[in-house]
Amino acid sequence: MPQIARPFHKHLATALLASTMLVGCNSLDRLANVGAEPSMTNIQNPTHKNGYKPVSMPMPKPVVANQEINSLWRPGSKAFFKDLRASEIGDIVTVIVNISDKADIDNETDRTRTNTEDAAAGSALGYETQLNQILPEAIAPTSLLDLDSSNRSNGKGTIDRSEIVQVQVAAVVTQVLPNGNLVIHGRQETRVNFENRELQIAGVIRPQDIDNSNQVAFEKIAEARLAYGGRGHITDVQQARYGQQIVDIIFPF
Repeated sequence: MPQIARPFHKHLATALLASTMLVGCNSLDRLANVGAEPSMTNIQNPTHKNGYKPVSMPMPKPVVANQEINSLWRPGSKAFFKDLRASEIGDIVTVIVNISDKADIDNETDRTRTNTEDAAAGSALGYETQLNQILPEAIAPTSLLDLDSSNRSNGKGTIDRSEIVQVQVAAVVTQVLPNGNLVIHGRQETRVNFENRELQIAGVIRPQDIDNSNQVAFEKIAEARLAYGGRGHITDVQQARYGQQIVDIIFPF
């Protein structure tokens, strides 16, 4: 076996062994929970989760709010004595998700090209007669070069997509940016029989976009991240087997 192929086979064997162990552990966990509902995750601080990173974005210069002397009204307040909208870390705001997107794209390309080249050297300063002594067979100077090429390209592409998502989810303010914008993170789990449905939302909102009922529309969330999926028997059946997924990754053909 060539020396170059040995490291590849070594890494491939290691990857297959690790995948087999991982599949084995997951299979044991699933066997231990046969007939039981999928467990729901505990409520926890989103900032303590693995992989959480505070949002860092370009910020304008901080502006100090001017306080009105002898005034009971607070700038930016929607109520006379207090602001009912989310504004501090830990406050809750309701996000209204109403997505109805539809895209229909149809592209077609057809290209044809034909090239023909014909060159002859009837006279080359009299040296054309000497070509018979160089080349193994006799040649005709009038048909020294003849080129012919043809090219055809035909491409078609069609995209038909339709998405409808209508849901409401409560999110928690996890960070207040220097310019006053709020970073929110929300998670919702619903278990129906043996299937857990998970909804996650995150992004940056302006306090001005929160209405009087402490709600904000999804389209007003900057850097919005919306994930909707599930865990349970239905999801397991819809996914391909682990062996098939591994073959799809490593199979070169």
